[in-house]
Amino acid sequence: MKKIVQISAAATLAALLGLTACSSGDAAAPADKPAEQLTSGVDDAAAAALPASIREAGVIRAAAGIPYPPFILLDGETQSGLDPDLAQALGEKLGVEFKISHQAFETVIPSLQAKKFDIIMSGMNDTVEREGTLNFIEEIYAGFTIVVKAGNPEGITTLEDLCGHPVAVQKASAQLGLLEELADTCKSSGKGELTIQQLPTAQDPQTALKAGRVVAYPVDAPVAAYTVATAGDGKDFEMIEDPEFPAGINPVYTGIGTLKENAELTEALRLALQALIEEGVYQDILDKHNLGSFATEEAIVNGASTEG
Repeated sequence: MKKIVQISAAATLAALLGLTACSSGDAAAPADKPAEQLTSGVDDAAAAALPASIREAGVIRAAAGIPYPPFILLDGETQSGLDPDLAQALGEKLGVEFKISHQAFETVIPSLQAKKFDIIMSGMNDTVEREGTLNFIEEIYAGFTIVVKAGNPEGITTLEDLCGHPVAVQKASAQLGLLEELADTCKSSGKGELTIQQLPTAQDPQTALKAGRVVAYPVDAPVAAYTVATAGDGKDFEMIEDPEFPAGINPVYTGIGTLKENAELTEALRLALQALIEEGVYQDILDKHNLGSFATEEAIVNGASTEG
């Protein structure tokens, strides 16, 4: 397992200081319509690939666990972040509106299967297991890091250092599987029991760490950097990461999820994203949210299985 060393997070965090914290809510919260168009307009091939039902409805319904900065934030009823901007740009290419509504993260896949939504746009990591149910149109490529209290009182420098301690993770997140594997390793190596607290929302592990109920939590690098930069005016937490991998440890694709059988919608979204990449709008959006280093070079579907 790769060594994780503590480094100065100043450069990474400075890139995310433009983001602001927000409040959450359970009700659907449509984004305010931006004053300016982001793209050159409809891409005919992408629009033509849409399922007839969506073209007729004129809207793509997206499920998201709100808030989940930097992917989506909420200020009153106004949405901001990477996904609302990307949704607007994709909608312009497809000639339809995107409506992003709150759905608890652990239930976003069942809600999609129940036809409550058309897509998942919730910062979901692509895994081979999830690809058994979903197709992913990849938004970014980034890894994870570990968040600890400022000063790192437990001296966490490697994943194995979590053995013998309580740690937190959001339910149904990709990091849960990693922690479960680590728990088995801790037990077999006699390094002490790793206690895993599975918590409902993305903010709950942060709360548990601040309250001292856990010593750390692993989370996607963009989310970790945002948290460290903003929580307690940047004084509450710090990150533990491998300096050899600035995009994070074990980088994975994070994307928009569609049902496996909805091949038309998958292709339409892929074509629309490719158009945004070629137009430079995709990179502009990531740069706006200081996530430019996590960009993909082309529109990719199911990157997890492609990587093998």
